[in-house]
Amino acid sequence: MEEIADKTAWRERAKGILLFKYMEAPELDALMDKAAVVRAEEGELVVREGERDPYLYAVLEGTVSVQVCEGEGHKDVYMCSLGQGDVFGEAGMFLKVKRTASVACASDAVFLRLHREELGAFIKAKPAAGNKLLLVVVYGLLRKLRAANQELAYERKSDMDQADVDSLLADMMGV
Repeated sequence: MEEIADKTAWRERAKGILLFKYMEAPELDALMDKAAVVRAEEGELVVREGERDPYLYAVLEGTVSVQVCEGEGHKDVYMCSLGQGDVFGEAGMFLKVKRTASVACASDAVFLRLHREELGAFIKAKPAAGNKLLLVVVYGLLRKLRAANQELAYERKSDMDQADVDSLLADMMGV
């Protein structure tokens, strides 16, 4: 990834992201001063599953693909795509844990990248803006959790239990 020195062109894009939407202009400027704007090429890995990464990323331009490695063959399984306005890496802001998924650029992309320590400094300097940002992060995480719960419930509904198998076999065997 390559850091973009002049962030002014990206400020308006950042303002359009839900995470930063409720910030006043001076608050967003202070955050932009602490964050980095980085460019990555199509196919480039932004986050690697299993590594520790203390960054939160906001997609300013482009698309990324989120994948997890599953099974003994270590096959990558596609989870979702994220685009302009989306945020990923929230766990890296709060926990010193390994990443649970890999994120790769599906196209050339530009991100606002914020380090855990930079966020802490921002919250200390601008507590009201920091609280707004944190509330939006919590809201975003709750939306992701709700979507994951709905997907899990859907998957469980389609699971067959032993009674279903017994009934199917009885019907097929004419018993």
